[in-house]
Amino acid sequence: MTGLVRHRSPTGPGPGALAATAAAGAGLAALLAALPFATAHAPVLAVALFALVALVVRDRLAAHHPMDRFGAANAVTLLRAAGVAAFAALALEPALLAGSAAWWAAAAAGLILALDGLDGTLARRQRTASAFGARFDMEVDALFVLVLAALALGLGKAGPWVLGLGLMRYGFVAAGYLAPALRAPLPPSFRRKAVCVFQIAVLAILLAPPVTPPLSTALAALAFAALAASFAIDIRRLLRPPA
Repeated sequence: MTGLVRHRSPTGPGPGALAATAAAGAGLAALLAALPFATAHAPVLAVALFALVALVVRDRLAAHHPMDRFGAANAVTLLRAAGVAAFAALALEPALLAGSAAWWAAAAAGLILALDGLDGTLARRQRTASAFGARFDMEVDALFVLVLAALALGLGKAGPWVLGLGLMRYGFVAAGYLAPALRAPLPPSFRRKAVCVFQIAVLAILLAPPVTPPLSTALAALAFAALAASFAIDIRRLLRPPA
């Protein structure tokens, strides 16, 4: 999470809430990866991936979080990251998602998506909104899209191009190093958030067993087109010469 404005509180966020949330998240990651699947590899890998996310959050927290507490909103985002870690573990073994397991996965993906609106609501109500929280939420969303796209590919729901749904945002970030204008901040956008929710919803639907090609391919292509159009709008705005 580089590029955030540094805001250091006098004492910094206490480690207790982060540690408690991380412990709960590790348990959640293991649970999601283990049920109803009968493999020992998925839970272990899910916890390892989540631990990596938690360590990155801990490393960035003191330097970039302006509050003196971790906050309920960030706790929800970290718990969502646990779910994403579980899906990342499953993406490496897509054969696990067959029959009823696929329905469980689709429902879990829908739950993680539903929680995406909760962290922002909590931040506004508790007045704990920050650049750190917004970036944290965005990074979890981006990783979730990439993981679900990998699952869609592994399950044969679409071709390799579906990974573009998850890689497009990272490509945009990389392009910013070649064209500094692309690193300029963008104003909040309902369109951007709606497209993010749409693509996650589509990828979650693709996990359902009845959704197979050509329907799954068409849905993925629709999400791809919406995301590409959204990026095109932002790139055009950032590269537009100043008036």
